[in-house]
Amino acid sequence: MWDQITEPADPVHVAAVVELARAAEPRCGATVVVAIDGHSGSGKTTLAEAVATSLDAQVVHLDLIYPGWDGLGESVDILATRVLQPLSAARSATYRRWDWERDEWAEEHVVLPAPFLVVDGCGSSVLPAGRYAAVRVFLDADPALRRARGLARDGDSYAPYWERWAAQERELFDRDGTRQRADLVIDTTTV
Repeated sequence: MWDQITEPADPVHVAAVVELARAAEPRCGATVVVAIDGHSGSGKTTLAEAVATSLDAQVVHLDLIYPGWDGLGESVDILATRVLQPLSAARSATYRRWDWERDEWAEEHVVLPAPFLVVDGCGSSVLPAGRYAAVRVFLDADPALRRARGLARDGDSYAPYWERWAAQERELFDRDGTRQRADLVIDTTTV
């Protein structure tokens, strides 16, 4: 779904998240999970990669786990049961990558227990996965800007699905109270 990071993360935002992570108590066994959540096109992947680099942490990108264009809600359970529950028991975790072009599951990826794990994507701090997150960050931006960023990033392949995905985000975040439960809310409109 996502191809590349085009803009660097704001160093102030990175420092704020890293500071929260280093001060946090683990909720996933011995692992401090940093969930970078928010609407599509808000800059989650950019921030997640920079935070992971600063913490020397692996990143789990939910874009690799969503089972298709209608799988946002399902991905939260996959994240909780396939990745976070095993890590909380100090076991290696695995998840299968969703192949967006073939519209089917592909190879497995391994996540090893470590001091920090960054989870990037819409739904990363939504319950039940959110129970494991020691730091919950919610990113947002002006809707028109988010759409422009998303389409610039993913091109025409995302355009037909934008509204369908945005509706799932709104429903999921409203039901869960995701933004209200965040430890840090960042508006990336001016970044």
